[in-house]
Amino acid sequence: MKIRETLAKKILTEAKGYLDVGFTHSLNPYSGCAFSCRYCYVREMPIQKFKDIPWGEWLDIKTNAAENYRNEIIKLRKRKTPVNIFMSSATDPYQPMERKAGITRGVLEAMVEYPPNFLQIQTRSPLIKRDIDLLVKLKEKCEILVSMTIETDRDDIRQIFAPFAPGIQLRLNALKEVHDAGINTQASISPVLAFTPDFPKVLDGIVDHIWIDTLSIGDGARGKRSERLGMPTLFEEHKLADWYQKDLHVRVEKYFNKYFNSEIIRVSKQEAFPIK
Repeated sequence: MKIRETLAKKILTEAKGYLDVGFTHSLNPYSGCAFSCRYCYVREMPIQKFKDIPWGEWLDIKTNAAENYRNEIIKLRKRKTPVNIFMSSATDPYQPMERKAGITRGVLEAMVEYPPNFLQIQTRSPLIKRDIDLLVKLKEKCEILVSMTIETDRDDIRQIFAPFAPGIQLRLNALKEVHDAGINTQASISPVLAFTPDFPKVLDGIVDHIWIDTLSIGDGARGKRSERLGMPTLFEEHKLADWYQKDLHVRVEKYFNKYFNSEIIRVSKQEAFPIK
């Protein structure tokens, strides 16, 4: 992997498009992502489309992320602007390099000092357990939600679509640990991949919310990005075509409603912002 340290001009990006449903900003401590999930919509965004290096083989470390956050939120607070942050929209804040670089942890330390109104952390990494001490401090100062991507309960399916991402059981264990620490948690079934009938049972007792998203409704282009990434063919090759239907989110929501109160289940996109 080609890794470089960079100084970002800004760290808070005004929320637009998919996130413009209550979030005010996104925050990406890194550019690029080592998990390199095959369905990732970022592959079809300008940040990658105009790169010579394949997605998953480069990473920019924003070494001044915490400093930028402090400066930027102070200015926003002077305007008395609400700050609802989605971290992260185009990377994973807890990808492997975070163990060494600690950029995300630095940002969280700055947030304890200058908290936003709301923070949603979106990750698929059990490394988030390292920062439970900061998350506990932060939840006393603002609303916080840890959203763990768990797109299936089948690790064989995960290996097809996200072979470099952490295993499913590791994510479930981490989510339970965060939840047991008193922090609001969410299972992000995003995108929905083939799962067993017992999937709801493995989430019971470790999540406060469940988020349902699919490649057809959640890639930011009504499924066109996913099509360009070859997802229909990949599903077909593995005899999973039934899991690539346009109404998949409807069927999955109906199934999960058998096990959970409908109030905790949300569906892409309009219900993306968890604070009502």
